[in-house]
Amino acid sequence: MATIAANVETSSGSRSADIAVRDLVLAGWTGRDKAAMEHHIAELEALGVKRPASTPIYYRVSATRLTTGNAIEVMGTDSSGEIEFVLAATAGELLVGLGSDHTDRKAETFGITLSKQLCDKPIATTFWRFGDINDHWDDIVLRAYITNAGKRELYQEGTLAKMLPPEELMRGYAGAAKRDAGLSDGTMMFGGTFAAIGGIRGAERFEGELEDSRLGRRISLGYDIRCLPVLG
Repeated sequence: MATIAANVETSSGSRSADIAVRDLVLAGWTGRDKAAMEHHIAELEALGVKRPASTPIYYRVSATRLTTGNAIEVMGTDSSGEIEFVLAATAGELLVGLGSDHTDRKAETFGITLSKQLCDKPIATTFWRFGDINDHWDDIVLRAYITNAGKRELYQEGTLAKMLPPEELMRGYAGAAKRDAGLSDGTMMFGGTFAAIGGIRGAERFEGELEDSRLGRRISLGYDIRCLPVLG
């Protein structure tokens, strides 16, 4: 179990909320554009990662991997971030946030679930109500930047129109038979990501944002990556 001390922004202001997370779910291969998704699969295949058994697929990770800190520690230099929108079901309400599915790429070549469990999952503390953005969901922009040796560059970018809709992701996780299924309280789901611009690579710092130009607001996330030595 993990608890996120969050700030929920609404059309009428903002409020504090403690989001309790019992089940952390990482949805993968969630692109609507099959060609773009194939590009991301090929991107990972080039690193030795096997193709997924199905698409989308739902990985489970310990909720204690969530962090709101401004830095994480990883083993070696083979990990990288992935910017993703986040769905959180809490107190009968569905909220939308921002997170990074930071993943150990070396471990990913022999076990995707293991590789995801090895790294902390940074998450922003700002959330929006899904009901406030559902009518313009596809227009919202998700992007990420990486910094190495002082050089900051665009790493990922696209609109949520490129990803499967939240309702479809939630229904897929609950089971196809449950046509109107949502997430149960205490469940948080990362919604998948875009291919990296210029290929997957590590960084000293990873930053991301979820931009809603319709309502003139954004959620931002940033963290440093400290690489620990691997001695055996």
